[in-house]
Amino acid sequence: MKAILKIVLVIVLIALGVVAGRQMGAGSSAVVIAPVSQAAAIVGDDFSPDEAAAQISNVYDGQTHFVNDGESIQDAIELAEPGDTVAVMPGTYKQIVYIDKDNIRLLGVIKNGEWPVLDGEHQRNDAILYSGNSVTIENFKIIHYKGNAIMGQAGNNFIIRNNWVIDTGVYGIFPQYGKNGLIERNVLSGIEDAAIYVGMCDNIDVRNNEVFDSVAGIEIENTRHALVENNYTHNNTGGILIFITPGLPIKTTYDVIVRKNFVVNNNHENFGAPGSIVAGIPAGTGILVMAADDVVIEDNIISGNDNAGITITDLSMAANVANDPDSEPNPDGIKLLNNMMFNNGNNPVGELKVILAATFTDKGPDLADTGKGENKCAANWGAITSINLGPDYAQCEPYNTHHIRTKLLAEPVAPRKVPKEQLGERGYFGICAGCHAYSVRMIGPPTQIIQAMYMDNPQGIVDYINAPVKKRPDFPEMPPQNYLDEETQMAIAEYLLTVTK
Repeated sequence: MKAILKIVLVIVLIALGVVAGRQMGAGSSAVVIAPVSQAAAIVGDDFSPDEAAAQISNVYDGQTHFVNDGESIQDAIELAEPGDTVAVMPGTYKQIVYIDKDNIRLLGVIKNGEWPVLDGEHQRNDAILYSGNSVTIENFKIIHYKGNAIMGQAGNNFIIRNNWVIDTGVYGIFPQYGKNGLIERNVLSGIEDAAIYVGMCDNIDVRNNEVFDSVAGIEIENTRHALVENNYTHNNTGGILIFITPGLPIKTTYDVIVRKNFVVNNNHENFGAPGSIVAGIPAGTGILVMAADDVVIEDNIISGNDNAGITITDLSMAANVANDPDSEPNPDGIKLLNNMMFNNGNNPVGELKVILAATFTDKGPDLADTGKGENKCAANWGAITSINLGPDYAQCEPYNTHHIRTKLLAEPVAPRKVPKEQLGERGYFGICAGCHAYSVRMIGPPTQIIQAMYMDNPQGIVDYINAPVKKRPDFPEMPPQNYLDEETQMAIAEYLLTVTK
């Protein structure tokens, strides 16, 4: 029976194009994937999802700069002007790339199944960092970095598409503090925190990706207006996480649709950094919603997740977080609509196992709601195997989100123009806060700890971020930020020492 079910699942996945990423580019002659077609969609209009990125993609109308194996990608970026494309030919590039210009398209050329490969050799920290607006990154194989494969630092109107990411340390694809972005058709595995981590962003589509063998598959954190659709998340510790991390500058997560995903067999042992938030995620977690509001979970197949298919919780029930008076802790407005859930809860662990013991059962549920919160409903509550310690779920009124094609905006948002007096704040939000919450341990120590160490010594922070060294065995080594100019470095250091929450 299980074998038949697996065959059926693979057929459905192929029909939807979800698993096609593993063969991306195979057997083709020279392939340059063009940007998606023009016109962006908004709630309720008639544009298709593939038209949603038009206003982001149509800015690349300049020259094309080719990079051949053995040449420097960064040199081509330096030559490029806004509107240009940097096309990287197949080969192995042992480099770090930084894009600080607007309207740059970094395009890998796939020829006869051969990819351009960025190889960190387990020595380099980050593969690609971008702070420019309207940046596209597509068609790269990125392997063996210590920090991140692709990290966005406060860039708006971005596209990250058709990349193959393996074993890149902390995060795979990590846009932070950006607005109006598309993450699609990427394949990621072997990430020790989150394969796709959307942090403190607005208006983001995450669709048609495959993520596996990581701690967190897809993570939507302190982010508003997001669509997570048609992804295949399997063999992670947790498949899809929608939550609030206390202590970050953006305090809310809301208006998130999790739709038409395959969330299957997410039972990988947790190998997250000890003490980090994701280190507290129990193996066997399909979808987790923690303190986020107005989340719709609709039309997903959720199966084989040994702890629970869907877990809803508030901040008081979560491990490794501290209270933040500015973060409302309860998940409100949760809607469960027409999900197919089966064969979940076969090996519950931790808190859920203790709760089940009180009911004299060792079989976990499709839904475990251990949090408070209001205005929760389910379309077929009577058919859901559940443990509900919070308020009762209502029967949802007839409703679906099919009219919402995308969360991208109809027009590109303006580039972030940063007055000199806000340089430190933007740098802290866009670079530091992804690893350093104010009072909560994330990947790096809390900001409060750094303030105590460097009180009245911003130059000490500047010196450290230029040439960091590993100080603590239980924290990963910090990537150097020596690509930032001296003025920005000092502004960030001074802001970090004065921030209060």
